[in-house]
Amino acid sequence: MLFVFAVILAALVLFVTEPVPVDITAIGILVALLLSGPASLALANVGLLAEPFELVSVEEGLSGFANPATLTVLAMFVLSEGVRMTGIVQRLGAFIARLTKGDETKQLGATIGVVGPISGLINNTAAVAILLPMVIDLAERGKTSPSKLLLPLSYASMFGGTLTLIGTSTNILASDLYATLAPADVARQFRMFEFLPLGAVLLVVGSIYLLTVGRWLTPARIAPRADLTEEFQMADYLTEVVVREDSPLVGQRVETALSATEFDVDLVQLVRGNRTFLEPFGQKEIRAGDVFAVRTDRATLVDLLDVEGLDLIPDVVDEAELETAEETQNLVEVVVAPGSSLVGESLASASFRQRYDATVLALRRGGELVRQRMDHIPLRVGDTLLVQASEPSIERLDANRNFILAREIETHDYRRSRTVVAAGIVALVIGLAAADLVPIVVSALAGALAMVLTGCLKPGEVYEAVEWDVVFLLAGVIPLGIAMQTSGTAGLLADAIVASADVLSPIALLGAFYVVTALLTNVISNNASVVLMIPVALQVAATLGANPLAFAMAVTFAASTAFMTPVGYQTNLFVYGPGGYRFTDYLRVGAPLQALFAVVTTLGIPVVFGLGL
Repeated sequence: MLFVFAVILAALVLFVTEPVPVDITAIGILVALLLSGPASLALANVGLLAEPFELVSVEEGLSGFANPATLTVLAMFVLSEGVRMTGIVQRLGAFIARLTKGDETKQLGATIGVVGPISGLINNTAAVAILLPMVIDLAERGKTSPSKLLLPLSYASMFGGTLTLIGTSTNILASDLYATLAPADVARQFRMFEFLPLGAVLLVVGSIYLLTVGRWLTPARIAPRADLTEEFQMADYLTEVVVREDSPLVGQRVETALSATEFDVDLVQLVRGNRTFLEPFGQKEIRAGDVFAVRTDRATLVDLLDVEGLDLIPDVVDEAELETAEETQNLVEVVVAPGSSLVGESLASASFRQRYDATVLALRRGGELVRQRMDHIPLRVGDTLLVQASEPSIERLDANRNFILAREIETHDYRRSRTVVAAGIVALVIGLAAADLVPIVVSALAGALAMVLTGCLKPGEVYEAVEWDVVFLLAGVIPLGIAMQTSGTAGLLADAIVASADVLSPIALLGAFYVVTALLTNVISNNASVVLMIPVALQVAATLGANPLAFAMAVTFAASTAFMTPVGYQTNLFVYGPGGYRFTDYLRVGAPLQALFAVVTTLGIPVVFGLGL
């Protein structure tokens, strides 16, 4: 039992501080549990331990990889990607833009009204990734600050995910834990629409809050604009220089011209005569009279002009000038996605410019803007990069799973002819599971296969669609729930909580579980908090003689609503950079909403699920 407490404590510290990604921490938990048996046997043999123990067998430890919850979540990622590739959500966004016509109230209502229901039908994380470019374009067309729409987009996706079993991976994991750990006479999987009655109430309450109090509290961190250079405050960092006849750069290739110096400078664009070149232009030989748009600070520019034989063109470079090379957009924002291979890497170590034929002009992390010395900053999920690139390079960035483009582009290769097919597959998956004709894991896997067989997805896209960090997180933390139950750790924690039953009523204890889980979820993974709290909640319910489903639901709903920090939920990180938010913005807007949900959920669970057996 002490070993389990030590594992839990270590896991909490690692989940909060994230010295390594959370999925690596989860695999570390799994390895620690698997090694506990052999390690305790070795200690017992040398007299350092009275009796060896085995917290989980090898089969139980590895069960997370074959667990129905893990496989269902994997299949749901594929289904969500199949829907995305048909372009149905993007067409819906264009329709909404025509409908709202620049009215902020209508835009906010449409954003909440679309993402909420959609998050109940496909994974809510995927829903935000799909809708993010649409919402930013909606704000731009209506001259609205994107900050006013993006935080509501994230929040609405969270409470929209509570509508159905498949709305979030948390619901699916909680369902499996309940079926495994609940008393035998009540243990079962959650039904598809078991969440709907209370989830619909939360959707209505949350929507009203976001349209009223939340709208007033949500800051406009980014001013309405159509010029990205203004948004990223690039006026002092972008300028043009012309190469003199006597410049030592004449005759050198662009890619090597400044590599030998220590100047913090990027050559963004080359203008030669009447032609304008973007990346890749590294192989071109520099000529006298060439004009370069450069990114650097003023102090470095003075040194550069002195040393390299360049003359300053004093006009400020704006977005329109940076896009003269093409008739389409060359300047875009890209968000570092969860599971991206660039997380922990820097622009230099990832060879960003060479790999993507694109130049990063600025980096935004929440409200912090970085426009110099960016090359060696480790990237994080949610970082927003201001990127200058040619149209083909932007299309490749858009197709790359490492990024989410924060702008709609017109050249998506959507399979529009498969829209009805993809929607029908999702509806069939939901219908079969809702009617209890087949388990959800079977219908979800069958639906994922159908997406490929019908041409909604290509076979290779299936593997790219899956967020493997979430899959490994689930596989790693599921055995921890088993170990908490079998070792008696959950029972010990439950006894300590029940000791307060003389002071707190069962409904107050139910509320306490919601609050504790919600606070925990705001600092660690939502799936990890479910694994830690459901075994304890079930033990408390058994000791009180209360309905275990009610206590499990309190934990499940709380784990799906992490409103108070940007790190509590992936969707919060998605909007952190594009919205230009500060950490405290989540607390200011999210804390009242969290308190409101605590009251509504605690009062609603006894009505919907019943508190007594």
